[in-house]
Amino acid sequence: MADVTPSLSQKLERLPYNNPGLLADLGVGLWAWPLPMDFNDNGLTDLVIVCTDTPYNGVYFFENTGDIDPVTDLPVYKPARRLGGTVDNASISYINGQPVVSTPGRFYPDFKNTAFDNPVSIPAPDANDLYPGDARIRANQWKFVDYNNNGVQDLIVGIGIWGDRNYRGSKYYGWDDAYDENGQWTNGPLKGYIYILQNTGSNDNPVYKDPKQLLDTDGVPINVYGRPSPNFADFTGDGKPDLICGEFRDGFTFFKNVGTLSNPLYAPGRPLTNGDTEICMDLCMITPVAYDFTGNGWPDLVVGDEDGRVALVEHTGEVVDGMPLFLPPRYFRQLAEDIKFGALATPVGFDWNGDGRDDIIVGNTAGHIAFIENLGGNPVKWAAPELLKTGGEVIRIVAGPNGSIQGPAEAKWGYTTLTVADWNHNGLPDLIVNSIWGKVVWYENVGTLTKPKLAAAQPLEVEWEGEVPKPCWNWWDPEGNALVTQWRTTPVAVDWTGNGLTDLVMLDHEGYLALFRRVKRNGDVVLLPGERVFQLEGEDGPLRLNDGTAGRSGRRKIAIVDFDGDGRLDILLNSQNASFYRNMGEVNGITVFRDKGLLDERRLAGHTSSPATIDLSGDGIPELLIGAEDGFLYYRKNPFVFR
Repeated sequence: MADVTPSLSQKLERLPYNNPGLLADLGVGLWAWPLPMDFNDNGLTDLVIVCTDTPYNGVYFFENTGDIDPVTDLPVYKPARRLGGTVDNASISYINGQPVVSTPGRFYPDFKNTAFDNPVSIPAPDANDLYPGDARIRANQWKFVDYNNNGVQDLIVGIGIWGDRNYRGSKYYGWDDAYDENGQWTNGPLKGYIYILQNTGSNDNPVYKDPKQLLDTDGVPINVYGRPSPNFADFTGDGKPDLICGEFRDGFTFFKNVGTLSNPLYAPGRPLTNGDTEICMDLCMITPVAYDFTGNGWPDLVVGDEDGRVALVEHTGEVVDGMPLFLPPRYFRQLAEDIKFGALATPVGFDWNGDGRDDIIVGNTAGHIAFIENLGGNPVKWAAPELLKTGGEVIRIVAGPNGSIQGPAEAKWGYTTLTVADWNHNGLPDLIVNSIWGKVVWYENVGTLTKPKLAAAQPLEVEWEGEVPKPCWNWWDPEGNALVTQWRTTPVAVDWTGNGLTDLVMLDHEGYLALFRRVKRNGDVVLLPGERVFQLEGEDGPLRLNDGTAGRSGRRKIAIVDFDGDGRLDILLNSQNASFYRNMGEVNGITVFRDKGLLDERRLAGHTSSPATIDLSGDGIPELLIGAEDGFLYYRKNPFVFR
């Protein structure tokens, strides 16, 4: 075995673009809570964004450069500057034209100087005291508004409810594993309610009345699909503040004020549209803020998305049939600094365009797959992510109403995770992809080595013996001989057996790491059922990487590579960053691995990381590349010195 010695001289760092002048999507990590304001008081709207993920958590300042992006016709922003630590459920109100930042039970009068360091308490009940019943409250959004136009700021609280067992006979969402045999969700929906706490005191000494749930003119509680993000502003130009809410998923609901300034009354909600098309964001967990970004007197929406990006949904200045008309979302861009692709990025290092340099192919929560081109140089210069297509259409795998075991709230997620390999042995690299569905598919490269072109997805088919297996919690059955396994786990295409054919190593339907061999039969290359031929040193039985069920299943990201230079294929496994399972050799057909622990001290995972390797130095040594929860790519030299 090769002599390897750990090297502590290198640590995981974000991989930079090294490409001055390049524009890329503006974004923080997972979850963006935008606070648009003129932060540096120079007359331009900056973007302050709160992010609560691991490892990117913090509050970040994106300075408006004053330049206009020729693609989006929006301002270009400088790279993020971290202002301080984070707080969940951050909201912003505008009082006499000045921004006031708040979180549940607190506001921050000196936010521009101290961020969240010096809170002032708001003398009002906690959200759990607002809503009766056995509630699981996830969104808890506190804002100020002069609700009845008496010059005193009242308090608005929007709450998103996931658990609701006993209140008013309604059903509990429950998050996980509640489809019937026809794929219908049998639990309840998410809920998003709004409460008004009127201030009977003054602005300096507020006294808040008991909370009152906001109802529409039919006497029905205003209710959207989770995370309501309430915004009161005059969206119709009649001088009265209307209400626009976001939701957990991706849309907006408009409630017209049909009352008066002193006694607002809200008509039942209607989806916000652009013509006949409902306005939707690209992803879930959206957070809109009403703000006149364009300066034309009409309140626009600045909206944070789940993957850390922020978009402008612009008010057109038109009102038709009492409905304000908005434009579709345009995502802000910034001067590129560090490489990011959405959230929960799943990279693979591979020379995709045949120029001799390792590029990056990467998936994410949105279900996209991108090519990030290595432009060469020292340090390496990178292009912006380019979404891959098939048949002229951008590849996007999403759950839809019943593809996520965790329920319809996850309809917009895809969680693509992938490998690049020559699957059909014609000399061209193909894509092998798994996703939120657990359906393993491949995209054949029908182009050339230097100009790849992808055909439509095809299922990976296995020469099953008997009934086709699937996770027991799946409400749906595999089609034909398709390979259906646990969701969100990497399909690693690699010649494990050394016979020149590309095999598949990944979790099987019960969470065991399995080898799906490729063999030739009657002139065809076929994929055999998975064999549990891997074992962890010191343990009995095959290597099981996840024994959880339903939503707790899968989620394992793996790379297979000779990482320590001893001639045997090792495993890099998602963990706090990446864990190293060293291949100790084969005994009686079983490959034994030794858990050598973490490859770095840095914590990259709140949900998961996604380890891979890439050779950027061109010396043939695989270096560590990790996609993190925040969507950024992290890199370090191989922590072993080859001798």
